[in-house]
Amino acid sequence: MSEQYLDTNVPGNPAYHFSIQPPARESRAGWSRRPELVPGAGPATQCVHAGVQPDPAYGSVMPPLYLSSTFAFKDICTNAGYDYTRSGNPTRAALEEALALLEGGHGATCTSTGMSAILVALNLLPHGSHLISTVDCYGGTFRLLEHAQRFYGLEVTYLDLADLPAVEAALRPNTRMIWIETPSNPLLRLTDIAAVAELGHRQPDCLVAVDNTFLSPYLQRPFDLGADLVIHSTTKYLNGHSDVVGGAVVAGPGRLALTQQIQSGNNLLGTSQAPHDCFLVLRGLKTLPLRMRQHEATAQVLAEFLAAHPAVGKVHFPGLPGHPQHELAKRQQRGFGAMLSFELAEGGAERLNHVLRKLRWFTLAESLGGVESLVAHPASMTHASMTPEARRRAGITDDLIRLSVGLEDVQDLRADLAQALAFD
Repeated sequence: MSEQYLDTNVPGNPAYHFSIQPPARESRAGWSRRPELVPGAGPATQCVHAGVQPDPAYGSVMPPLYLSSTFAFKDICTNAGYDYTRSGNPTRAALEEALALLEGGHGATCTSTGMSAILVALNLLPHGSHLISTVDCYGGTFRLLEHAQRFYGLEVTYLDLADLPAVEAALRPNTRMIWIETPSNPLLRLTDIAAVAELGHRQPDCLVAVDNTFLSPYLQRPFDLGADLVIHSTTKYLNGHSDVVGGAVVAGPGRLALTQQIQSGNNLLGTSQAPHDCFLVLRGLKTLPLRMRQHEATAQVLAEFLAAHPAVGKVHFPGLPGHPQHELAKRQQRGFGAMLSFELAEGGAERLNHVLRKLRWFTLAESLGGVESLVAHPASMTHASMTPEARRRAGITDDLIRLSVGLEDVQDLRADLAQALAFD
């Protein structure tokens, strides 16, 4: 990016009037920004306090919800840090600050959906760029990458990113991004982020982007392993209550220019997240550690139960010692997460539908990461936009069932799976 764009207060800059760090301001109540409290604090303390400062107007302990679409100017080019909510909003800025801190990045931008977060990231790439993607990526990601290939000149190679020689061989002079999902959706395959980042950074101007939705910054920190960008669907674990749709893109530590690019790109595309949704995600962050610990503990019990069940042929969960990348999971993650998938020992539509219909506490629905348990059939739901050939290449069978383990009592969820898997 040209140096003239590093100052966001220069007229002509695409990010003009868009402050990365809104200025501190005193008010008649006498409050201003406190010194930073969270660097060096534990993850739970960070989740409670990240992005939170007493409101300068009245000292509100929780960030206020600023619903205004527009903000007053004192005179030409002088305002309190905001001019129009698409470009910047105090409630959204608080969430962006929190996410950047929790991920250990320089700055963030919050988007209207997880898909628009991917769109913002892809708009960093010049026309004719080549991208390498996880082969069993989320179906919506696949659909967007295929669309970009057809209409915007993007070249895409889908790979099992655990195959490092294949990744190295796939690099081209125009490779500008490696797209990682780890664990992947829905097969829970892992990518060695540090190893792939090392390969990617041999290529000039190649960004390594990691979709961290499945684990959240509480269980995985991709920037510590060499990533340049972290992407989230904040709809999922960050919010945690299935009442918000949103996304986020976070730029790595020290990446001022990259932060400005993602923030001005979000503004340009008109994909900014609404203040009310940001307010709800900020609320959800407060309990992220508590939720993730309970999600994970229950998922481990259910994965072990399914792995021992005679009606189940295979379980995909990194927390099982038999998972091919169990050791990698222990090395690069703080935990195993709460997503798992499994295949029936004997397949077929009748048995599959029997299980999906019989489940009571697991609701048949798309999405994940909420307090309630969900079950999905990837081939007909989350990955229906993939061609049958692409699903076969990714290893997504018609018999695959995906679980998002919620916060219900573990004995209830285990009993629910047991009765659904009884075919007498």
